[in-house]
Amino acid sequence: MVEVKHYPFGMSQSLKSNDQLLIGQIAERSGIPISSIHFYEREGLIFSTRNEGNHRQFSRDVLRRLAFIRASQRVGIPLTTIKDALDELPKKRTPKEGDWEKLGKKWHKILSAQIDYMERVRDDLSTCIGCGCLSFQRCQLVNPDDTMSTEGAGPRRLLPGTPRPDRG
Repeated sequence: MVEVKHYPFGMSQSLKSNDQLLIGQIAERSGIPISSIHFYEREGLIFSTRNEGNHRQFSRDVLRRLAFIRASQRVGIPLTTIKDALDELPKKRTPKEGDWEKLGKKWHKILSAQIDYMERVRDDLSTCIGCGCLSFQRCQLVNPDDTMSTEGAGPRRLLPGTPRPDRG
């Protein structure tokens, strides 16, 4: 038997771009559980108003905010950083394309750095990364006697701004 979801003014009905959506409709359209939507609202990442029945209702731009939150989390951006970015968007009006474009330009640098780091980990994890374990033969050539420990803690060759391991 197929479960049919019933929402007042459900997503199956035609909605106008300025219609307010109930939390169930937001959950259905975004694919995000209601509990997560409540959490994001408590954290100040999204906002709602209340209707006469005291039910949450959201403007449609919340769908883009939720998509932005989820996409950012998926690539490892901390929620506090996401909130800081969303705080730059207008809260009293639907963000326009220019608002999102400005945010997108700022995040281009953040995401590029994230991509560079992920590529570095992907490409270099099977060689000496300067972590101090000295378990690879290559470590004896690249990091003899853990000389990289003088540079600081952690996998020195994976950190941004450090030289790439030799590929020989």
